Amino acid sequence: MEIIKNFLEVIINIYSNNPKLLLQTIILITLSILIKIYYIRFRGFMGEFWVKLELRKLPKDKYIILNDIMIKDENGTHQIDHLVLSKFGIFVIEMKNYYGLIKGKEFDNKWCQYLGKNKSYFLNPIHQNFGHIKSLSSLLKLDDKYFISVICFSNQAKIDVKSNSIVTQVDYLNDEILKYKGFLVNNDIKELSKIIIQNNIGDKSLRKQHIKDIHVKIKFDKELENNMICPKCGNELVERNGKYGKFIGCSNFPKCRYIKK
Repeated sequence: MEIIKNFLEVIINIYSNNPKLLLQTIILITLSILIKIYYIRFRGFMGEFWVKLELRKLPKDKYIILNDIMIKDENGTHQIDHLVLSKFGIFVIEMKNYYGLIKGKEFDNKWCQYLGKNKSYFLNPIHQNFGHIKSLSSLLKLDDKYFISVICFSNQAKIDVKSNSIVTQVDYLNDEILKYKGFLVNNDIKELSKIIIQNNIGDKSLRKQHIKDIHVKIKFDKELENNMICPKCGNELVERNGKYGKFIGCSNFPKCRYIKK
């Protein structure tokens, strides 16, 4: 805080004879600081914004769009980015606003983001979406076969993912949805959307708690990993030999395919 104070005093001394330029400089500095602080949040907001714009292009007489839905089941709360209800299927869309090279496989517990020489891991969004689908299936009393998982990345991402599930970019999202032409859902999609809206959690405190719970779970899973316990099924993590050398994986393989990154 003292550094910022001293920096502002220097700026004021330099531009003290030009109040207009001083004001403009302070505004630019303030904006730069705010952008740096809220950059990730801003990228997330814009990612959701572009998806909404894209989904609005779908024919309104055939598709119902729901955004930012949170529902609860016996396992906790589920925050669903976007839902597209149609006779051709119920599309459950998980938006990931990552950029760079994205690599992963359908059954990996984590995927990797490459930014030049740097890389970071994040939870497999297909697994995350599977939980959303299970929750919706229970709420709507529909079989899993009616739901179609879609993982959507920003247009700045290069995707190298091996999966039978849909993994795409914003620009190609509608193309993937429109590939489904056969009637699959016999239920009235307007009634289904009403059920979802009625069960949507709008309470801000509950939504904040949902975010806290996610962070707690990530921390807890990391602690289990460090103690050589599989966060997915609770069995022991052991050293195994694979195609590309040794790795740490679940002893309950092939029932559990968890791999420590």
